[in-house]
Amino acid sequence: MRYHPHTEADRTTMLQRIGVANIDDLFASVPVDKRIDGLLDLPQSQSEMEVEAHLGKLAARNIPAGSVPFFVGAGAYRHHVPASVDHLIQRSEFLTSYTPYQPEISQGTLQVLFEFQTQVAHLTAMDVANASMYDGSTATAEAVLMASRITRRKKAVLAGGLHPHYRDVVETVSDMAGETTVALPPDPEGAESILDAIDEETACVVVQSPSFYGHLIDLRPIAEKAHAVGALLVAVFTEVVALGAIEPPGAQGADIVVGEGQSIGNPLTFGGPYVGLFATRQKYLRQMPGRLCGETVDAEGRRGFVLTLSTREQHIRRDKATSNICTNSGLCALAFTIHMTLLGENGLSRLAHNNHANAVVLAEALSQISGVSVLNETFFNEFTIRVPGDAAETVGALTRAGVLGGVPVSRLEPERPELADLMVVAATETNTDADRDAFVTAMREVA
Repeated sequence: MRYHPHTEADRTTMLQRIGVANIDDLFASVPVDKRIDGLLDLPQSQSEMEVEAHLGKLAARNIPAGSVPFFVGAGAYRHHVPASVDHLIQRSEFLTSYTPYQPEISQGTLQVLFEFQTQVAHLTAMDVANASMYDGSTATAEAVLMASRITRRKKAVLAGGLHPHYRDVVETVSDMAGETTVALPPDPEGAESILDAIDEETACVVVQSPSFYGHLIDLRPIAEKAHAVGALLVAVFTEVVALGAIEPPGAQGADIVVGEGQSIGNPLTFGGPYVGLFATRQKYLRQMPGRLCGETVDAEGRRGFVLTLSTREQHIRRDKATSNICTNSGLCALAFTIHMTLLGENGLSRLAHNNHANAVVLAEALSQISGVSVLNETFFNEFTIRVPGDAAETVGALTRAGVLGGVPVSRLEPERPELADLMVVAATETNTDADRDAFVTAMREVA
């Protein structure tokens, strides 16, 4: 029996009030080629057992990341997560908690968020961080909107090394907000000169380091040029472990730092949920989106924690809100905080150096294969290689040989045929000598 909460008259009234002729007009911003015409080709009904059996067969087609040599990255990374992290986040006081609106009974959750913010601020070398965003891509889009509010300008320049998914999210959100984006061409060689694209109309320049292609970017000259014309530098990262080895963006002049925190405490989980990190300078605090947890004292002078400066749509009028993101990735942020606490500063540094060392060994081995070349002079744990022929076919052949060898750039840049022979390869502390040998042997046979 189907249940329709609204009558035809109800729907007509709502459409008239909104000012559109029909329901399809509500999806006018979705490109026509992205819409589904009619119903999906699915059975109208099946029993629970039939559905379970079918989904089980589909799931069995996946190759679990831990079952074969795994070198896939491009924004989501396989790292070792200690068992204690999963054990602690499943404690009922954490797992079942949601919004800490009543601080007198939410001190544990609020303290975790406060510790999380402190860790992110230290990692990025920024003054203040919020209590997390949905993920790195939406955090980047929010940073662009924040820069526009601060500078009162409408144009964002997106570097060619920005992750394609992040670029797409920024362009979508900016378009809906009436902002302009200038996306520079992809930069697989790491030779881009972004300075010429920054002018007096620029609100912010968005630069990822390590870039999508793995290059380490010196942010200082970009920050200097941006500041000289009154623009802001938004620094982006997708691999937070890199901050254990490279100079943090805040020390290089970034005004807003955003990125993905999945690598610490959070498994791959087929692409989510993840945890967006967001940090900025003290002077921009009131323009920062999302939740912010602050430290205070109670009536008896005891240390306590509260939500503060939360200019979100749930707290004030929507037209005054800094963000429409109305929650934070609390459980993922908790996992991040627990793992980071277990690592400590020295542990994170050792983890980062192990990642880099593994990547260097792999890059050197791959570069010895005839027809394969490494494009990077500098990288952290991820780099780009050029292979003979089509990289997507190469990745498929490697998979059939029992190695998940990387991500073909064409998968994320399908409209750029000149990038079809490139693949992004990631190496982490989870890769063994045997894994690397298997990858190199399979690549030699495929190439």
